[in-house]
Amino acid sequence: MLLNYDRMERSLFTPLVYPLQFKFKIGTIANDFEATDALGNSLFYVREKIFTFRDTVRVYRDSSSSEVLYELVSNKLIDFRQTFTIADNTGRVIGKVRRKSLRSLWRSTFYLLNSSGEHDYTITEKNPWTKMWDGLFGEIPIIGALSGYMFNPSYLLKDLRGVEQYEIRKEPSFFGRRFTVHRLAEQGGEEERLLLSVLLMVLIERSSG
Repeated sequence: MLLNYDRMERSLFTPLVYPLQFKFKIGTIANDFEATDALGNSLFYVREKIFTFRDTVRVYRDSSSSEVLYELVSNKLIDFRQTFTIADNTGRVIGKVRRKSLRSLWRSTFYLLNSSGEHDYTITEKNPWTKMWDGLFGEIPIIGALSGYMFNPSYLLKDLRGVEQYEIRKEPSFFGRRFTVHRLAEQGGEEERLLLSVLLMVLIERSSG
């Protein structure tokens, strides 16, 4: 594997107990969350770097941010066909995630590419109407802040045959703090890349619903 298991107590590669929980912190200027499994065990800590010229996301072992496991870096300064390259802490490229286009009012789509740059998975919203109603409701003064309890999108990660691999659900919360990740099928050795792609999508889509 990519990392030194002799010094690892837990990693993204150990058998994970689903569903996973992504819980964002509040009261900080950073976009960051902690991931836990169904038993409440801490898995990793994700933080989007701020005040940088390019979007950069780092995955740490824990909230101390002392050990970087992965880095996801955007190829563009603006959000147009933005592609993030996923690499481990040795610099080896694991894969890429490409947004279909500019943020859409209708439906978000993310293309997952393997290390050779081939598109093999896609993440899309299950019901694009949820985002539309959330956007409209969120513009209403005062009560629009409650949209996080009323409109919460779900996303499906599928392979090119249409087989569903993951379902990611945004849970009702005032600040859009919680996401739940359900595994729907065995990934056959792709769990590392797919899960890293999912956490990136969650960071980007947090403001929807």
